[in-house]
Amino acid sequence: MQIVQQFFDRHNGVSETPFATSNVSFSVGDDAASVKANRRRIKEQLGADFLLSARQVHDDKIYSLKEPLSADVEVDGYDGLVTNCSGVALLIQQADCQGVLLYDRKNRVIGAVHCGWRGSVVGILEKAVQAMVDEFGADVREIQASISPSLGPCCAEFVNHKLELPAAFLDFRVRENHFDFWKISTAQLVECGLKVEHISQTEICTECDENYFSHRRAVKQGLKTTGRHCSVILQR
Repeated sequence: MQIVQQFFDRHNGVSETPFATSNVSFSVGDDAASVKANRRRIKEQLGADFLLSARQVHDDKIYSLKEPLSADVEVDGYDGLVTNCSGVALLIQQADCQGVLLYDRKNRVIGAVHCGWRGSVVGILEKAVQAMVDEFGADVREIQASISPSLGPCCAEFVNHKLELPAAFLDFRVRENHFDFWKISTAQLVECGLKVEHISQTEICTECDENYFSHRRAVKQGLKTTGRHCSVILQR
């Protein structure tokens, strides 16, 4: 079995400004034909038969795909995707939130999670790992995790953190009102039973690096919207 995973940036697509150029989201106002073309390029690059994605809502619901697909599917209201099907690429859309890619090669299970600060608060990573175990027989000691480019501790400012974040997150505060969500995700995965040596992260901040879409950067620039890049995992 081969695991293919990739963190895509915002380049090499066909979308026009402000979605230039590889926006993968149907929900931000981009031309649907452009989004389809961008997604088609991703499938071709990865050698995937179909894409499974979600209309993400910053909650903790996990979608388990147990039957092979016959077309691309976007499910509504989920932020985590897990499957044991081959040839189906799980796609997470993001513009500062983390795409966390998970796989258990031994038991042939993969997962992809959209994890923003709200997802961290409601424990979506734990729920995704548990779904891999309960639905498909994954072994947490075998699960590998990769954390995508996302909002870094340099830019993750939460001036209302006393209202938005649990007190436990204070252990990950790096300076006034700034938090390290890369370390929060790593800690949460370890709490699930993953080995720390099985967790990797790019440590690329999407607000700082203009190769990626960033909601926070767009807001600071006075833009009403921006595109979404993606994190994708596939087994074949």
